[in-house]
Amino acid sequence: MATGTEPPSLGTGVRGAGRAAIAARHLRTDRWWLAPAATAAGLFLFVVYSTWRAFANSHYYAAPYVSPFYSPCLADNCLTMRQGPNWELFGAWWGISPALLILVFPLGFRMTCYYYRKAYYRSFWASPPACAVAEPHAAYSGETRFPLILQNLHRYFFYAALLVAGILTYDAALSFRDEDYAWGHMGLGSVIFVVNVALIWAYTVSCHSCRHVIGGRLRHFSKHPVRYRLWGWAGRLNHRHMQLAWASLISVAAADFYVYLLASGAFADPRFF
Repeated sequence: MATGTEPPSLGTGVRGAGRAAIAARHLRTDRWWLAPAATAAGLFLFVVYSTWRAFANSHYYAAPYVSPFYSPCLADNCLTMRQGPNWELFGAWWGISPALLILVFPLGFRMTCYYYRKAYYRSFWASPPACAVAEPHAAYSGETRFPLILQNLHRYFFYAALLVAGILTYDAALSFRDEDYAWGHMGLGSVIFVVNVALIWAYTVSCHSCRHVIGGRLRHFSKHPVRYRLWGWAGRLNHRHMQLAWASLISVAAADFYVYLLASGAFADPRFF
């Protein structure tokens, strides 16, 4: 029986004919918009900063530190880094910033990450903006169509992320040298690099793809005790995947900015020994 209070049906989503006829968009009374707004602001600031640094093509090496945005350096126009990650695979024809050659891999890993999907779907796409808040889109196809079907590449970006994390670990080891490349020294940059690579590894191995690689498609965990133990460790880290995603995002930007300050001559690296 019509009461005259039903909102017009759009045929899909929360306004579909089979859903309750509630005129209000949502019934939440708290400040639900703060979380997506803060997420959008944080991601936007990182995108602006990383874009500036990626295209700058300068101030990314201050011996013995190399910015994680430029490591490994795959073009011929890279600065010479003694015993550093100089892999001139692209030769002299690459004339723009070499950071653009390597950032596609960690960027692809984070863009397709399950947590980051939730973060930017809610904050930028409002799909949905928050729990119990209807999204403004009239139709929903999930990740079954282009371009969102490309999110399935996450499992492959995971293997590339492992390689990048290994290279950043090598860079962290090289940071225990002084400006003359002598070993056995430690500066503030060494601490920043070690913290950054620890967070990068924690974020990488806590992802869902890692858990699947370790323990997926096993019918009997009892027959694979080592993989079961590793799967359990990855699962415990996975509970902190969101926190690790943000912490590693901040740490990689902090490591790059620290190298920028050193290379631009803002101050000298404090040495502990």
